[in-house]
Amino acid sequence: MINLPLVHNAKRCDFVIVGGGAVATRKVRTLVKAGANVTVISPEVSDDIQALADAGQVTLQCRSVADDETYPSGAYVVLATENSGVNAVQAARARTAGASICRTDIQDDNDFIFPAVVDRSPLLVAVSTSGATPALTRYVKERLEAFIPDDYRRLASWMETLRSRLRDSRTSASRTGFWRRWMRSQAPEQILARRPEVAESITEQLLQGQEVSAGEVFLVGAGPGDPDLLTFRALRLMQMAEVVFYDRLVSPKILAMLPADAEKRYVGKARSDHSVPQEGINQLLVDEALKGKRVLRLKGGDPFIFGRGGEEIEELAAAGVPFQVVPGITAASGCSAYSGIPLTHRDHAQSVRFVTGHIRNDTCDLPWDELIHPSQTLVIYMGLVGLPQICEKLIAHGMPADTPIALVEKGTLPDQCVHTGTLSSMPSYVEGRDIQAPTLTIVGSVVSLHEKLRWR
Repeated sequence: MINLPLVHNAKRCDFVIVGGGAVATRKVRTLVKAGANVTVISPEVSDDIQALADAGQVTLQCRSVADDETYPSGAYVVLATENSGVNAVQAARARTAGASICRTDIQDDNDFIFPAVVDRSPLLVAVSTSGATPALTRYVKERLEAFIPDDYRRLASWMETLRSRLRDSRTSASRTGFWRRWMRSQAPEQILARRPEVAESITEQLLQGQEVSAGEVFLVGAGPGDPDLLTFRALRLMQMAEVVFYDRLVSPKILAMLPADAEKRYVGKARSDHSVPQEGINQLLVDEALKGKRVLRLKGGDPFIFGRGGEEIEELAAAGVPFQVVPGITAASGCSAYSGIPLTHRDHAQSVRFVTGHIRNDTCDLPWDELIHPSQTLVIYMGLVGLPQICEKLIAHGMPADTPIALVEKGTLPDQCVHTGTLSSMPSYVEGRDIQAPTLTIVGSVVSLHEKLRWR
């Protein structure tokens, strides 16, 4: 460890910044945000520093640093001029005065450095490479920013208040045991889910020495396939899972992001092949949650759009099992965006309709008359098998035979393929090709934009 990371109370620290350019401005912003006492010495300063000085948040001395400059003992001096010779002279003077110095031009001549900070006050996460690779520091910080959402600010504040409640009523040993049970309970996740009243109920039960089950079900939409389309919340809950029930349309790359020690069980459905009946899936979710497990129900797309998510949480609600629902990017949004086919467009479509083209008893039973509209985009899920019948019915009910149609095969994945044609030509087109599910069907004038707007 090259540097020792410490957390200072900035309000008790005096900082002197020598320099007024871009680097100095970044340091000043950080220090002012932390509440430090800041003095800036520079003949010229940035507009930001000037504004902070005008607001009384920093003390500004508009002059060049003197060769015999004096510094307060115990101060922190940041040397951010563009002149290495000046920085070297001032570093020696500051150290002689008993100050600590940070040179922004030379990595090895520093008593302290500024880490990159993920601020979720009172939670702070500092990232540093000791000045060796600032680009890596920024890279890691950006990713932590994504995986530690702002809701953690509320969780940290809530726990700070709870700690005060515990301080006078429990011994250190009992507090340690309480915190272990509390962190393993549903309470932290309930706070992040913005349900503080549920977290308070769980906390009270734990304070009274009651056993509280950590069992909960996360109904999570995994999107259309590309892992980059997962929401931050989806990924966080995925990483917490102990038991996972996943569907056929969840991509292998997304499954690879699950905890290595999580129990993973396939319950997917294909045409005429249901590995586990829906009623059985519902009961499995209830059973595992009642064992105290964190259960992840991972579905392709969005769980509430042709995903039968409503049926599953009805069963959970009836059994009194806590659950959360995380929406995912549905196939219609993902496939259309990755194909350059906007679902709505001022010149083509002012509305969009989602239907399922699943064949039952060899027929595709849809409200055909309602689907015929000149300014509407029609999106058909699970319509590949019944495509000839769908095209025939749409034409028979008044949709022009030359209406553009697109089949988006394996949408958002690296091997995505978009097949375009018209209602009259598409049935014969698919006959001679091995087009595989998952395939989404888009019908309407917007399909004509595909060649112009395709970007991948």
